[in-house]
Amino acid sequence: MCGIVGGVWTAPQYEISPSQLRTMVQSLRHRGPDDEGFFFWPEVQNGGSGQVRIALGHRRLAIIDLAGGKQPMSNEDGTVWVIFNGEIYNFRALRADLEKKGHRFRSRSDTEVLVHLYEELGPEMLRELNGMFAFALWDCRDSRLLLARDRCGEKPLFYWQHDHGVAFASELKALLQVPGIPREVDPLAIDLFLTYQYIPHPYTIYRGIRKLPPGHFLSWKEGQVESGAYWNPHFQTEVEYQPAKAREELRELLTDAVRIRLESDVPLGAFLSGGIDSTIIVGLMQRQSREPVHTFSIGFPVREYDETHYAREAASFLGTVHREYRVEPDAVAILPKLIWHYDEPFADSSAIPTWYLAEKTRQHVTVALTGDGGDELFAGYPRYHAVRLGQWVDKLPLSVRQFLTGPLLEILPRSARFKSPWRRLRRFLEQLRLPPLDRYLQWIGIFPDNLRQQLYTRKLLDQLQNVPGYRAGFFLEEAFKRVAGRDLVTAIMLVDLLTYLPCDLMTKVDIASMAHSLECRQPFLDPRVVEFAAALPLEAKLRGFRGKRLLKETFADLLPPKIRRRGKMGFGVPLDSWFRGPLLPLVEQVVAGPRAMARGIFRPEVVRQLIQEHLEHRRDHSYRLWALLVLELWLQRWIDGQMDRLPSIGSSSNQR
Repeated sequence: MCGIVGGVWTAPQYEISPSQLRTMVQSLRHRGPDDEGFFFWPEVQNGGSGQVRIALGHRRLAIIDLAGGKQPMSNEDGTVWVIFNGEIYNFRALRADLEKKGHRFRSRSDTEVLVHLYEELGPEMLRELNGMFAFALWDCRDSRLLLARDRCGEKPLFYWQHDHGVAFASELKALLQVPGIPREVDPLAIDLFLTYQYIPHPYTIYRGIRKLPPGHFLSWKEGQVESGAYWNPHFQTEVEYQPAKAREELRELLTDAVRIRLESDVPLGAFLSGGIDSTIIVGLMQRQSREPVHTFSIGFPVREYDETHYAREAASFLGTVHREYRVEPDAVAILPKLIWHYDEPFADSSAIPTWYLAEKTRQHVTVALTGDGGDELFAGYPRYHAVRLGQWVDKLPLSVRQFLTGPLLEILPRSARFKSPWRRLRRFLEQLRLPPLDRYLQWIGIFPDNLRQQLYTRKLLDQLQNVPGYRAGFFLEEAFKRVAGRDLVTAIMLVDLLTYLPCDLMTKVDIASMAHSLECRQPFLDPRVVEFAAALPLEAKLRGFRGKRLLKETFADLLPPKIRRRGKMGFGVPLDSWFRGPLLPLVEQVVAGPRAMARGIFRPEVVRQLIQEHLEHRRDHSYRLWALLVLELWLQRWIDGQMDRLPSIGSSSNQR
């Protein structure tokens, strides 16, 4: 795992000098503490206008071929150069095929496969790769820059396209050091952030700077830019479900996905939550390992948020060497670090335990496998059950539906606890009047449309209304077009795979792990597993309101009975109680502080109302307050240039 930076330019004002490139690379030292490398072309610079020039920089976390994998790396004659972040899991098979065709290799690194595969296939090489990656490749022969990102967005890549070239980096903090780059906050990004709790691709918090979407490439040559998707799985079609055959195929695919992700020249372990997905991954690792797998979990002192007892159960059943840690409320003292590392507002509060889990795991191993992706592929989230229930409700007589969304809703008690079943039921009923897609957006969003309208100042509302055709739901609408023809529940799952998984989960895991120079690998996101699962009908995944049917049947031998029967808990943080207790000063001094109130983004009276309703247990606004807190701290750090001193909280993540 590594960090990459660079750019191509034809005008002197966009030049990335050697000192600037070194500064950009140094800002990514956490992504690759082991080595750094640089490449400029042409080597002799004359600064002439119109001359094509390229700069490539790299920080390396050595995983495979520790001595021979230095980057930037070239082909035999130095005409093709690459900088690469990630892993190519099928590199051995690709290398063997390339050697048969006469290509000569000088290292054991998976990186070197890229330059030779490009020589053989050009940009079509992308279809052959099984891995997680973001890379930049420079072809000196025709002055072409190729940027590419893996299918599921496991590795990030940001870029800025201007009139005279393209600049790129693994993280925004490095890209922002490019001469002339804009730093204007995009009001659309603020609205998207407060809708989804993340800023979806291709947008970033800055106007004009973009994320390369998962499964996409960008090519620059002679001032012309071409971009598009190289991976378009047939999400619209499904296969006939034959249970025995499906179990056999899934076991074979996932076993091999784990096998090729065990390739490493450094110590390797796994995150183990005690859920279905991580338990299966660890079980398959254990079956293919000579020694006990090292596993790591993290929990909370609040019982309804803590699943470490399940992790203990799984570790005992599978025979792993297990370590577990606990996060206390004062652990949010790491907020300034999170704001710096995430580069743009990101309000998934599970970034906190993920950060600490990565930190503790890195003390023992350099690579960790995870169970990410299993929920989206095999119907693990409770929201899929809500979608199915909503379909059933839609078939009821009008009078019954009117009762559910009228009189019944009026008499239901309100709960200020985030995990309260009453709160979930109210949230479900409140949105039943909406069409399915709008309904789903309101279920998953932090601030619903009506509350955002109340929260925003006239200035922000006008900025949003001046963008023709803009609405926050367009991101989901575009994803839904790719899954047309599938049943609604399956379509929602696939939309999550295309949106929530790369923009939220993979962002969270990449930043938290790379901050500690830890590489995380996700076997469920092997493209063979993804395409297999995406083609399955809903009956293979969801039985009544119990998800992961095929997973549980296929890997019953790896799942203790208690874990096989358990429901989905999620990796949340008890913000509801923390914001009424130890973290209240954060809310009062930052969210409702003078700097936030003076920005002209939000109406102060609405912000104070949210805080008051939460404190008085009238509503649970914890995740909304968290989003506002993150946004204000980000504005202080990255726009104002100085963050207020936070109330004394301390720091806590203790091993049990």
